[in-house]
Amino acid sequence: MTKTVVITGASSGIGKSIAIYLTSKGLKVYGTCRDPKKYDIKDFELLKCNIDNHIEIKDCIKYVKKKEGKIDVLINNAGIGIMGPLEETSELDMKSAFQTNFFGPISIIKECIPSMRENNKGLIINITSVLGYFGTPYRGIYSATKSSLEIIGEVFSMELKKFNIKVVNVAPGDFKTNIASRRINTTINKTSFYNDDYSNVINSANKHVKNAGSPIEISKLIYKIIELNNPKVHYKVGSFIQKFSIILKSILPDRLFEKILLNYSNN
Repeated sequence: MTKTVVITGASSGIGKSIAIYLTSKGLKVYGTCRDPKKYDIKDFELLKCNIDNHIEIKDCIKYVKKKEGKIDVLINNAGIGIMGPLEETSELDMKSAFQTNFFGPISIIKECIPSMRENNKGLIINITSVLGYFGTPYRGIYSATKSSLEIIGEVFSMELKKFNIKVVNVAPGDFKTNIASRRINTTINKTSFYNDDYSNVINSANKHVKNAGSPIEISKLIYKIIELNNPKVHYKVGSFIQKFSIILKSILPDRLFEKILLNYSNN
């Protein structure tokens, strides 16, 4: 029987890549975004669903269930980047990032659980980030949203196990997407104590994304996970140095690891 997959944030970038790849493998894919009318996508059906909006989430999941009778896989991909000095980042922007990257995924997970429980099976995949494993200068709020989602994924995995619903966290490093164009960049004064360092980090982050690999690597991993009977809870995907950084944090003295992060952030 063909599996039904819902992917949030599927109009571009990683989400679109995953949706097209899974469709090519014969899965029935429904993608979501804030405004489907803005995109000419024919590979899969793109639905209106702002994950910050509870009503749109309910309507979206209700629509898929009515058409397919079930939801086998939910992929929480929708998210937003945010950069800025913690001291000068507004509380409003912080809350906006958490709403999209943390509370939104929880809301759509909760909406899908009843259908998966009824079918006595399901798979939930959260797209987090390697930055959820450690903080870097001027990306602290983003890291905080993704580390929070990592923990929630672990807890959902344990709480939903008795319903045969599996929960997986996939943490990507940098991949070539348009995330920079949709990122919240805190505006600071040129006389700010942080101005020079912050500018360097923004340029460095944009360079890393521009020179990164194709998100097809993530798409292939997602398909592999869907096909597994017993996937792991945690997966990391990306460059060797980004994945290895997670290991380094656990074995290096704190100040030495901090120095490495500071050097990487500015290069």
